[in-house]
Amino acid sequence: MNIHHFKCIAWLTVSLLLSCCGKGKSGLSAQNNDTKVQSVDVPTFNADSAYAYVGSQVEFGPRVPNSEAHRACGDYLVNKLKDFGALVYEQCDVVEAFDGTPLNMRNIIGAYRPESRKRVLLCAHWDCRPWSDNDPDERNFFTPVDGANDGASGVGVLLEVARQIQQKQPAIGVDIIFFDTEDYGVPMFLDGVSSEDSWCLGSQYWARTPHVPDYNARFGILLDMVGGEGATFYKEGLSEDYASAINEKVWNKAHEMGYANYFPKQRGGYVTDDHLYINYFARIPCIDIIPMMRDSKLSTFGDTWHTVNDNMDHIDRNTLKVVGQIVLEVIYNEK
Repeated sequence: MNIHHFKCIAWLTVSLLLSCCGKGKSGLSAQNNDTKVQSVDVPTFNADSAYAYVGSQVEFGPRVPNSEAHRACGDYLVNKLKDFGALVYEQCDVVEAFDGTPLNMRNIIGAYRPESRKRVLLCAHWDCRPWSDNDPDERNFFTPVDGANDGASGVGVLLEVARQIQQKQPAIGVDIIFFDTEDYGVPMFLDGVSSEDSWCLGSQYWARTPHVPDYNARFGILLDMVGGEGATFYKEGLSEDYASAINEKVWNKAHEMGYANYFPKQRGGYVTDDHLYINYFARIPCIDIIPMMRDSKLSTFGDTWHTVNDNMDHIDRNTLKVVGQIVLEVIYNEK
């Protein structure tokens, strides 16, 4: 893979950093001998529910901006957040893709306890890649990605979080943001063409123009590709540089809960993703929970990334459960 053609999830060099400042399975057991700590009054994350939300998105077809599937799925997400008691905001505008294509962007925000100044931001992107440009078969390059893991998994986890918040409010305000137009960056088959800022257009828009004036949050957690089989989540480099204390909070919680095999306390590579713009423009410390699969043959993000195989056959309820329960533990223990 050409290092300069990683979507909005590209390894960054140090100089670039300085220049910008299951398959469905049921059941889950801890995979190490760490002592399990039970937090008080934290809801139980329902992996079956999250899995169903992932599947509902995929059933619309690839959620590529300007498509009917994109419009219909956006309506679904708005209605689900309303059903779960959130105050919903929408940011709708036209943004320009790297090739000049106008894209109908739709950021979707669900706010809980909007009156509270003590807030946490949770986010994921909901759009799909228009091309399977990392597929081993070049004949698939122009096939849109189903986006079961790359997009729908993070959204599915956050919809289940929203459902739990409706039933029991945490002590703080929570904002759930589904960013649009994250995955429309320069395709890998365009040799010699590269632009990091062609990715993550929705988060760039929101970070410069948040849904409410003077928006602030204690910290943010971005979920990207959090439903894959055998996922391992290292501490992403930008997250360490911008928000190391939040990484520490999340990874410590993972180890307390017995999920050290999923969340090793090791630093991973630099990834350009929606969290970069939240950190840089919105000035909110935000981390990225994103897999780094060191044994993958096709990509550090796994063998299904930007291929026609990013479908429900490779979504694992266990991974959804681990990530979702950790997120719940973090936000419900925030005071």
